Amino acid sequence: MTAVGIDAMEIWTGKLKLDLAETFAPAQGDDPGKYTKGLGLHASSFPDVHEDIVTMAANAAHRLMDRKGLEPEDIGRIDVATESSFDNSKPVSTYVAGCLEKVYDGDFHHANKGERKFACISGTQSLDDAYNWIRADRHRGRAAIVIATDTALYARDDPGEATQGAGAVAMLVAEDPDLLELSPEQGFGSADETDFLKPNQQFPSVDGKRSVNVYLARMREALDDFASVSGDIHPEDYPLIPFHTPFPGMVRKAAALGYRHIIRDTEIEDELAEEIGYQPVPEAFDSDDEFYEAIREYTDSLTETERYQAWYGETIDPTLEISRHVGNWYTGSVHIARAAGLKHARENGRDLDGTELLVASYGSGAQAEVHAEKVVEGWEDEIAQLNIDEQIRTRYEMSFEEYEQIHDVHNHDTEADAEAFTDPSEEFVFDGWGRMGERTYKYVE
Repeated sequence: MTAVGIDAMEIWTGKLKLDLAETFAPAQGDDPGKYTKGLGLHASSFPDVHEDIVTMAANAAHRLMDRKGLEPEDIGRIDVATESSFDNSKPVSTYVAGCLEKVYDGDFHHANKGERKFACISGTQSLDDAYNWIRADRHRGRAAIVIATDTALYARDDPGEATQGAGAVAMLVAEDPDLLELSPEQGFGSADETDFLKPNQQFPSVDGKRSVNVYLARMREALDDFASVSGDIHPEDYPLIPFHTPFPGMVRKAAALGYRHIIRDTEIEDELAEEIGYQPVPEAFDSDDEFYEAIREYTDSLTETERYQAWYGETIDPTLEISRHVGNWYTGSVHIARAAGLKHARENGRDLDGTELLVASYGSGAQAEVHAEKVVEGWEDEIAQLNIDEQIRTRYEMSFEEYEQIHDVHNHDTEADAEAFTDPSEEFVFDGWGRMGERTYKYVE
């Protein structure tokens, strides 16, 4: 059976930077450690005045196509995942295709286009759609472009404000991929939840504590479901485990609970028992509260062990390196976690050929998906093409007053004008409004 997976990927981050410790924390009267240590975030990325979800998506896709030497005729579908859409009918993918047609001789008139919505998991669902399209042999030898693009904006003074971010990840899905082969096995955890939603509004309504608990519960279900079709999971089976990363602090919780879950009744639990005892079981306690307290204490002890910390430092922490400096990208978050982990592995000479990543995606509302991705020989050459470090380094650093200004610019309910902070070059930009109130775009040489 021909392998299908991610052939290449490109990342485009918003061009503006908000430093959380030096700029945001003082203005909020907060200790910087609340963000850098608690949330695990150092900075957020924001779109400039001429940027939005379309320009970031189109710029990432353009870079991807150029690097791979592709023309529109090579692409059979364009799938865009976002929870920041500004139109309830016309999909972002049509805007993206229109942008790309400004710089290519051909067109995408015979490419299928769509927009996926299921909070942050829709980027992974779009990957699934492209995979299934090729597997069904409906692609006519063509590839798919899957783009996750979002501006994760919160209302001012909302508890989630510090986790904001903006950017796009474009992925080429094709046969015989040069980067990652997707596994046919998937695990799901899904339930009707109201932890995070946007009922006809731009800014989310969030029940923060509930959202964390729902995230963890759905992840556990998805992990169990994946194990039911793939076989028992061992923590040392996977050199990297990219999680959906709304902020790194959330992944710290998920990793600890996931590790505890998959070492139960294994030799690892036996070895650790000499140091911290065995995991509590419900029947040993008189009440649920006593059991949950014992589980919390065991988990805290587990994360202090040398074995857990070594596993976390090698398997989880590298996947957070980009997120720490760009914030939450909603649909793109798990995909920059994957990129960060692979980038770290390449820079540190880790041999991942033939190994598998365990990818854990999540979307509020709520659903988690767990699947494996086999690292293809020669993956280093693809990852070496990413220039995300340069993008992060060259962002314009905003003052707090400038941040307030740019927040108003991208607030759909506010009419605010501002001069751009950066000069666009060789990229698509927002150009104004059309006759029916649509957003228009152009390419700047």
